[in-house]
Amino acid sequence: MSADPLHRAGAPQRTPTNPPPNRPATSAIEVRRSTRRRRTVSAYREGDRTVVLIPARMSEAEEQRWVSVMLDKLAAQESKRVLGDAELAERAERLSNQYLDGRARPASVRWVTNQNTRWGSCTPSEGSIRLSHRLQGMPEYVVDYVLLHELAHLLVPGHGPRFWRLLEAYPRTERARGYLEGVVAADRLPHVPDARRE
Repeated sequence: MSADPLHRAGAPQRTPTNPPPNRPATSAIEVRRSTRRRRTVSAYREGDRTVVLIPARMSEAEEQRWVSVMLDKLAAQESKRVLGDAELAERAERLSNQYLDGRARPASVRWVTNQNTRWGSCTPSEGSIRLSHRLQGMPEYVVDYVLLHELAHLLVPGHGPRFWRLLEAYPRTERARGYLEGVVAADRLPHVPDARRE
């Protein structure tokens, strides 16, 4: 998703836009329309904002759809990049500040390879959070949800109503849970033999 070198030609129109529904407002989105761009759509990160390049002739509905598609593509690309433990800790701090008023402060956040039946775990007495390595490569919003889930356990140990109220602030909770449920269900499906080998 690199910038199209021609996007500057033809004085593109720049339109700041709001994030699509059910998407956290973590960065500003700028849509640039160009008369020279005919069919292609591209997007890239520029500091703390996302720039989406589209043809000038697109309708508002098409623009919103393509912004959503391109944000998902960028998130998928970024999630393939494996975060180190230090980056994971920074992400935890950002999520705590954004959704939990900075109240959840883990002493450590790290990836582990010994969690094959859980996505994450938290030991509130130690302030430690561990995420399963199986999350690496999943969409960013899924990793953020699991991290936020474990951060909430630093404030509320169980899974009672108070715990779930904390997670209501994260707009992609249901989508992330559905994604993880799909992964679990897919693992349970019988593996169909490859017809080419028979």
